[in-house]
Amino acid sequence: MTALKTVVRVGIADMNVVKSPDCIRTSGLGSCVGVVLYDEVRKIAGLLHVMLPDSKLGKSDQLNVAKFADTGIYALMEALKAEGARPMSLKAKIAGGAQMFQFGSNDTIRIGPRNVEAVKNELKRLSIPIVGEDTGGSSGRTIEFDPETSKLNIRTVNAGTKDI
Repeated sequence: MTALKTVVRVGIADMNVVKSPDCIRTSGLGSCVGVVLYDEVRKIAGLLHVMLPDSKLGKSDQLNVAKFADTGIYALMEALKAEGARPMSLKAKIAGGAQMFQFGSNDTIRIGPRNVEAVKNELKRLSIPIVGEDTGGSSGRTIEFDPETSKLNIRTVNAGTKDI
């Protein structure tokens, strides 16, 4: 008997964890970065939809850890550990971080590249290797990860589909 596959959706500034046979998906990755952490052997994966690079940019007392690269990646790693993933076995695939606005060069406009840089810095700090990446450009993306195959499917606006 074949298990039914569910696709779990992750919203903006959100995260979730799935185990095979389920998949996990997020859309609306413009300047945002989708971060997939997974344990290939245990067939478990988590997806984080990073909206901003640094939690110091938060304006309220109620911090949404999934919104920021510096807090969300660690929280996702902890959620994966709670589900049985082994921290030393985690790998990462990332996508998004587009430069959605082509005018100006000040830092507040460069949110996509700043998100990518913050994600990479946090993964490096946590010793999680990036084994696949599709970042930058100027088009939005939708991504879906299958923990059974460890493939990240990326659909890019006006550029088709690819797996990494």
